[in-house]
Amino acid sequence: MPDIKSIGGTVRARAASELRDRILLGRLRPGARLDLDEITEEFGISRTPVREALLELSYEGLVSVTPRSGITVLGITPEDAVDNFAVLATLAGKAAEWATARITEPERAHLHELASDVVRADDIVAANWRFHRALNLASGSPRLLTYLRQAVRVVPASYFSLFPEQVRRSEAEHAVLLDAIDRGDAATARAHTEAHVLNAGAALGAWLRAKTTDDGSGLSGPSRSDTPGRRAPDEETRV
Repeated sequence: MPDIKSIGGTVRARAASELRDRILLGRLRPGARLDLDEITEEFGISRTPVREALLELSYEGLVSVTPRSGITVLGITPEDAVDNFAVLATLAGKAAEWATARITEPERAHLHELASDVVRADDIVAANWRFHRALNLASGSPRLLTYLRQAVRVVPASYFSLFPEQVRRSEAEHAVLLDAIDRGDAATARAHTEAHVLNAGAALGAWLRAKTTDDGSGLSGPSRSDTPGRRAPDEETRV
């Protein structure tokens, strides 16, 4: 059972994040019916935040909520996952481009410190989030940050648990990105960031395709062996 009460954020946000992860990773298959009371009992919380979380997921197109049919998982295909990351890549690339042009010297120094923290941190997920958070803030665009907060929800919170090889790859790619920012090369910073996110999406898409093949007729339902690992804050960029 996920410890919904131990993860940061509101109870509604924590419930939505857990359910979103299960859908994004195919633990809840398309067409599956969700029972409000069962979810409430499993999560150990009241019905209201669960209901609100499911409505949030319906706005994101992940579930369908109807008076007669109840709550049905719509899910995503591997192609959907790749497309989602393509949208995120465009936004993240623009943030890197604008950050290169607008970053202040204190922000640049802080970004280098955060990149070093990623290399030596015990909690890679949190350190990686802090780096991307600072990068996005350096773009100087509150509007872009709003779009990024929405788009990053397509990234499973347990992404690095699924793809541990992406951790060291992220470290190397951060160095290349910082070099472009230091040189004032906004075009390279944008292109590199876009490629970074697109590669992450391709990895998830391939994993979902393999999971679909292994399951035979479709994506599998919940599995205890698929329990998410450390979770990232629900903001801006996780990969």
